[in-house]
Amino acid sequence: MIRRFGPAVKRDQRYTLRHGVYSVLKRENQVLLTHQAAPEPEFQLPGGGIDPGEQPIAALHREVFEETGWRIDVIRRLGAFRRFVYMPEYDMWAEKLCHIYLSRPVRRHGPPSEAGHTAVWMPRDQALAALANDGDRHFASRA
Repeated sequence: MIRRFGPAVKRDQRYTLRHGVYSVLKRENQVLLTHQAAPEPEFQLPGGGIDPGEQPIAALHREVFEETGWRIDVIRRLGAFRRFVYMPEYDMWAEKLCHIYLSRPVRRHGPPSEAGHTAVWMPRDQALAALANDGDRHFASRA
């Protein structure tokens, strides 16, 4: 059974399953987060949706690079969690199945290429307090 974080499921709401991959990136006592400006300003683990036909690890490399400008080395899968949320950027209610990986930052190639994202290194405790969702916080605290 995969643990659920976030708001309760709305029984009368239809959800679209959306698979995503996210990474806990550590360097010494720092964690790399992405700050997403819209639709709500918030700090998140870098990552995102898996495109149709895309392999999860390839999606993880692509998403982390787009949101942080960093190339990574994936170390291992930490687990998964579900969130039932409204995604205003897609005008969609989604059951997000979030797969979380521990990764090592290898090389920064420049700023994020995805508009509205900023890569931010934070001390671990500050990062845990800043993360916007409980699922991200759960896995970041155990990495």
